[in-house]
Amino acid sequence: MINKIALSLAIIGAINWGAIGLFKFDIVGWLFGGQLTAPSRIIFTLVGLAGLWCIALLFDDRRAM
Repeated sequence: MINKIALSLAIIGAINWGAIGLFKFDIVGWLFGGQLTAPSRIIFTLVGLAGLWCIALLFDDRRAM
């Protein structure tokens, strides 16, 4: 379950970075009132932690069935 949550947050982060790169538009900042607001910083922190968690998925030997 935690792997799916982490992967979902990492995908949200990837979409946000894609929007910043292509359109100079921060979706998370827009939704939560700017990049420096507490809710945005919490989301950014959670996305960062999820990305770190997903590193472990690269080395997981279990096969998805």
